[in-house]
Amino acid sequence: MQKILIIEDEEIICNELSALLENSGYIPLILKNFKDAKTEILKLNPDLILLDINIPYMNGELLLRDLRKSSNIPVIMVTSKNSETDEVLSMSYGADDYITKPYNPNILLLRIFAVLKRTTTNSDVINYKDLVINMQKGIIKKDHKEIILTKNEMIIFNYLLNHQNKIVSRDELMTDLWNNNEYVNDNALTVNISRLRTKLKDIGYDDAIQTRKGIGYILL
Repeated sequence: MQKILIIEDEEIICNELSALLENSGYIPLILKNFKDAKTEILKLNPDLILLDINIPYMNGELLLRDLRKSSNIPVIMVTSKNSETDEVLSMSYGADDYITKPYNPNILLLRIFAVLKRTTTNSDVINYKDLVINMQKGIIKKDHKEIILTKNEMIIFNYLLNHQNKIVSRDELMTDLWNNNEYVNDNALTVNISRLRTKLKDIGYDDAIQTRKGIGYILL
């Protein structure tokens, strides 16, 4: 199920949006920490953000501009303002769509579906916390630093990321590698995991992949 983060400071609207999203098969998340919003967003790692322009500490447009420096998470701007200037500014800062209050809930759901479909289909870029991962090129970027992964390392990292916070067995990883025509034995898997950990350590993620002895690995 896809996670949608609601960034809105009016509790009633948050609750209404949350119920709408949950009834439509999404996992709704609500931002609580507006003071450190970007860090919280990267930690929650949602599939899409509904971002109101009028929020505390930093308006939504400035937050979006700051977020785009390190993340390509799809964003739909939600606002009570009905101004072409706001729409143009939001889109120039990297918004994927824009909707004005009051809106028809069904129209909002259609826009969410369209943005998710478009970004999932056309983008090889995904996020993990404050890392931007280009699956096609095998590159992980943090700020201005890049690390390059081998094909096997990328397959392993992608599988762990798709099962984040869940324990993945060594057999599962080797099966996924075989499914991608990469035939590795147990020792080769150990080497690839070790190299992946070293590369992640180089960009500040020392303990991202943890071993669960006798069971497998987990990406936190």
